[in-house]
Amino acid sequence: MPGLIPAWDALWAVPHIHAWLLAGWLLYLLWLGGWIVLQKREPVATLSWLISLAALPYIGFAVYYFLGPQRIVRHRRRRLRHHARLPADSTGGDDSAELRTLAHATTGLAPSTARTVQLLVDGGSKYPALLEAIARARDHVHLEYYIYQPDRTGSTLRDALVERARAGVKVRLLLDAVGSKQAARRFFAPLLEAGGELAWFHPVRPWTPWKRPWMNLRTHRKLVVIDGRVGFLGGINITDEEDERLREDAYRDLHLRVEGDIVRSLQEVFVEDWAYATERDDFVGEVVRAMPPPLPGPVRAQLLTSGPDSPWEAIHRMYVSAIHVATRRVWLTTPYFVPGEAAMMALTSAALGGLDVRLLVPRISDSRLVTWCVRSYYDDLLAAGVKVYEYGPRMLHSKALLVDDGLAIIGSANFDHRSFRLNFEASLLFEDAGVAATLAQQIEREFAFAPRVRPDRPRPLWRARLPEALARLLAPLL
Repeated sequence: MPGLIPAWDALWAVPHIHAWLLAGWLLYLLWLGGWIVLQKREPVATLSWLISLAALPYIGFAVYYFLGPQRIVRHRRRRLRHHARLPADSTGGDDSAELRTLAHATTGLAPSTARTVQLLVDGGSKYPALLEAIARARDHVHLEYYIYQPDRTGSTLRDALVERARAGVKVRLLLDAVGSKQAARRFFAPLLEAGGELAWFHPVRPWTPWKRPWMNLRTHRKLVVIDGRVGFLGGINITDEEDERLREDAYRDLHLRVEGDIVRSLQEVFVEDWAYATERDDFVGEVVRAMPPPLPGPVRAQLLTSGPDSPWEAIHRMYVSAIHVATRRVWLTTPYFVPGEAAMMALTSAALGGLDVRLLVPRISDSRLVTWCVRSYYDDLLAAGVKVYEYGPRMLHSKALLVDDGLAIIGSANFDHRSFRLNFEASLLFEDAGVAATLAQQIEREFAFAPRVRPDRPRPLWRARLPEALARLLAPLL
């Protein structure tokens, strides 16, 4: 440390050093500020970045480079190309309904139908159903997950995939490189040796510093397609943390098993993501040939996708639009509630209009910071008449929206900025009284373990009000 003092003194002895540093700082702000402004983000977010980067000269550049907003133009172009190559189902019939028209326009995925829809509650229901479907696979098994842990659950699924791969079934496994980082390549060696394929979504490559990394843009999707006939989608990852049979504190979560033409949409999304991650498209013809003929069903369904490769924030728009068309009730369950202005206004307007608006969130999230941030919205919600419930026995990880008696959305997307704008997400929209009734019964069961938040609840300054207010400042980053 003493050796640094002469160097420091020598630096300040350079003629006009103050002017040179000031000029460098101004050029830094001008260049980086122009870059940020040209992103055309929300004014509040843009100003926040500008102020933060001005206060962190040069260091701020690294922060913005790794974590700042990014658009994926190449991905968007590749998606358009594969849309043309993998025919999508359009048997959903009438496309005049506003919500279906909006979903089709923002995602490019056509309205569809399902023959069967099964709601799977927790890993104890999802994992056996998934393993059974995989055991029956005859042509291919396609899987895409955010988190895949090399634990008991992950090993069981890997071994099931190895068995199918040895039987000649084509197995393709796409994992997020950040969410599944603990599942080292050697863990999947048996699958690769059996002929299965493994790809990583947005791997971090520190040896290519000239290429901007996508550390903040992850695939949060959890979907499986088996033989083009059976599909799984929802919020449950591959981990012991979501299996109540193995852990008493396992997450409370929802997943779906579907059959019918809607599986074609799931297949289309997987193909696009696989082609993007591997930079190969020679397998598309093989997948198209393996698809079964159209099998329309009685349940009207539509796949909703969103991500940083599209400017439309499709799932965000669908949530807000669905709330606006409600006439009787809006029930929302989400582990992370960090709404934007449009979503917050939609919920409070529905409650002020006399609708039964309920919000179900975990009592304690897996992040204390997120818990404080979520609670910072309670006062405005309660004042508008929204009923807020905090689920207590376990961490609530379910992501669902119920509107009236005929509309339900279930999937991977949280009700927050990250899911709406940064992550690649997938949810299913159902316009069906049966699916809506099943979801309503499930949410009602959760209310029994979720005390209602009261306006007169104790809120000490240092343990509640101040942490909540400070956490609210970080809402755009959560």
